Amino acid sequence: MGKADFLSPKAIGNRIKAKGLQKLRWYCQMCQKQCRDENGFKCHCMSESHQRQLLLASEDPNKFMDYFSDEFKRDFLELIRRRFGTKRVHNNIVYNEYISHREHVHMNSTQWETLTDFTKWLGREGLCKVDETPKGWYIQYIDRDPETIRRQEEEARKKKQELDDEERSARFIEEQVRKGRDGREPEAESVYTELKRESEEEKVAFSLGASSSLAGPSKSSSALSASALRVAAASSTKRKDSSSSSASRQEKKRKSALEEIIEMEERKQQQQQQQQQQQQQQLRTDHWLQPNIVVKVITKRLGEKYHKKKAVVTEVRDRYGAVVKMIQSGDKLKLDQNHVETVIPAPGKKVVIVNGAYRDAEAVLEGIDEKNFSATLTLTSGKHKGKRVDVAYEDFSKLS
Repeated sequence: MGKADFLSPKAIGNRIKAKGLQKLRWYCQMCQKQCRDENGFKCHCMSESHQRQLLLASEDPNKFMDYFSDEFKRDFLELIRRRFGTKRVHNNIVYNEYISHREHVHMNSTQWETLTDFTKWLGREGLCKVDETPKGWYIQYIDRDPETIRRQEEEARKKKQELDDEERSARFIEEQVRKGRDGREPEAESVYTELKRESEEEKVAFSLGASSSLAGPSKSSSALSASALRVAAASSTKRKDSSSSSASRQEKKRKSALEEIIEMEERKQQQQQQQQQQQQQQLRTDHWLQPNIVVKVITKRLGEKYHKKKAVVTEVRDRYGAVVKMIQSGDKLKLDQNHVETVIPAPGKKVVIVNGAYRDAEAVLEGIDEKNFSATLTLTSGKHKGKRVDVAYEDFSKLS
């Protein structure tokens, strides 16, 4: 059967099939030809060109093996250098990227039988740093390029020069400090004494300059003594402040690690409570009426018959209005939410949260905090089921 014509459907199909990687067992490394199936590979092995290549290889088989081995080693190391540099990488990752090239040299034509043998050979030859782990062999390329070595030596030389300059400047500064200390006279330490008077009638005076002197009952001495007393009082208050601050610092230092942890936990709890309060304020609305809750009528416009009486909300209209049914008489009234208020049941009863972060959730009343005008509830519905929360009086009401 003849060869397909150029750009014929069969020729185009053959080109499409020939693209990409094919099976390794149908590849002839000597002829560098890839066959698509077993029949094609068999025909190739029987061809005259393949027989000639085998005759050439049989004359000097080591020559061809060395050639393919050098090609494989050069391309493999070039891929590591360009793709990964001097990073540590798994050898199988590099090999998979290498064989993705269609025209690569196959390992079965080289002197290495497996990838592990090739990896060990790279380590023995000093071309790469290799190490074995439970996940396999890892390799790290050793860059022996003269330009790279020269650049590294130049950087090392610069670092050493910078260190020498820093040491030289530090030595010079130490020498200057030592000379300054040696040439300076020792300072006389000032001694502080208490102000004492030998007799009650004697006045205390201070000499603040060479011209000033101790005098009797004169205006200048009295003025100086007053200013000096003020200075002494200020210095004593400063000493007291410094002593109190040092005492407070010592108290702070005395705190143990456990106390610090407790303080941190308390601060975290305070921050969480503040965040919860902010979230509840953000989720609050100006309407709270809901069906099937018990409310108390607080308006006096309807007379004493309905004042302070309880009712059940049967229907909510326009968010702010509701139709309620009185519990005692059974009368139905239409009221505004300003005319009613929530009802707080006894502990253990069911309630509904009508406003805030947990709106529409049912809960059980656990306890009442009269000081903060709030109650502790345990949620029995919603995504926060089982959580204990503190809710204000006006944000929950008894469930009908």
